[in-house]
Amino acid sequence: MSDKKRTPPDFSQLHNETIGVRAGVRRSQFNEHAEALFMTSSFCFDSAEEAAHGFANAEKGFIYSRFTNPTVAMFQDRLAALEGGQACIATASGMSAIMTTAMAHLSAGDHVVCSRSVFGATIQLFTNILGRFGIETTYVDMADLNSWQQAVKPNTKMFYLETPSNPLTEVADIAAIAKIAKAAGALYVVDNCFCTPALQKPIALGADVVIHSATKYLDGQGRVLGGAIVGTEDFVMGKVFPFVRTSGPTLSAFNAWVVLKGLETLSLRLEKQSQTARDLAIWLEQQPAVERVYHPDLPSHPQHAVAKRQQTMGGPILSFTLKGGQDAAWRVINQTRLLSITANLGDTRTTITHPATTTHVRVSEEARLAAGITPGLVRIAVGLEHLEDIKADLRGL
Repeated sequence: MSDKKRTPPDFSQLHNETIGVRAGVRRSQFNEHAEALFMTSSFCFDSAEEAAHGFANAEKGFIYSRFTNPTVAMFQDRLAALEGGQACIATASGMSAIMTTAMAHLSAGDHVVCSRSVFGATIQLFTNILGRFGIETTYVDMADLNSWQQAVKPNTKMFYLETPSNPLTEVADIAAIAKIAKAAGALYVVDNCFCTPALQKPIALGADVVIHSATKYLDGQGRVLGGAIVGTEDFVMGKVFPFVRTSGPTLSAFNAWVVLKGLETLSLRLEKQSQTARDLAIWLEQQPAVERVYHPDLPSHPQHAVAKRQQTMGGPILSFTLKGGQDAAWRVINQTRLLSITANLGDTRTTITHPATTTHVRVSEEARLAAGITPGLVRIAVGLEHLEDIKADLRGL
């Protein structure tokens, strides 16, 4: 019998489908095939000396599950490999990932340039919470490169955007904005929640940090909450890890294990959901009651060319505006029998929501309208149901 261990593959040379199944695996002494779930709050040592060494080098081993856990580490390593990043830290939710990134990098007196087309809670975080601690945020038109350039100040320390945006699927030119951020000396953070690495790789396009709500497509079945921060070793382990170790916005081992299993089918799900979303968007454009449809695969989309350049597909999210305003939007939503009326997205089940009164209700009416979120807007996150069944459920159009 040979004691020689097999050389692991170079995951940087493999495809997403393979990385999503194989990367990040850590086997225990039992050499299990499937990823193990380590449900423990702490880890033991053989001596006081070993414990002292472990606490002095916490980032290299397992001490306490607030900041290190083998199951969580497997998820982190797999997602970093998928995104093409050097390191990853998992958090309890997508919003905690954004908060952690901000707290790890920003100080009182710093300035952030942020797309105005971001999730409503993100606006609340930057404006109402970080603003209380002397951090100023300027919101800009995501698709207008000149607005990013003009917003830069001497104290600008971060650029933040999500692309495609929620809910209008606006697309930012990641590479072009990266040049402006680099010239400003600002950390460039991109939320890749809608596309995931199955459809888009922001780091390859110039982003410094990628944010995820693992609650959405990484899990893919609406089961658990989770978040993640992917970037360089220096930023993730040098800045983010110390903040997480101390403050504890921690992803549980159970949730990490669930999302790990979700990553195995990520590429398959996103391809099918994106194809159905594109076909549904084309059909919606033909409906008399629909004023406008928003999906990056449509030639009518303002950033269609940019999306074709930096995404492999248009993505599983679409929105559309009804001519009758909020009354018409609510009527269409209320008459559905199949689609789930919920503000969450990224599920195998198609969801439908009215952004102005749900996801963006805490944003001022002025800010909502400036971001294009009108009373007649409806958002659909396409699941794995058959296209014809989804269309039939929208019979109220």
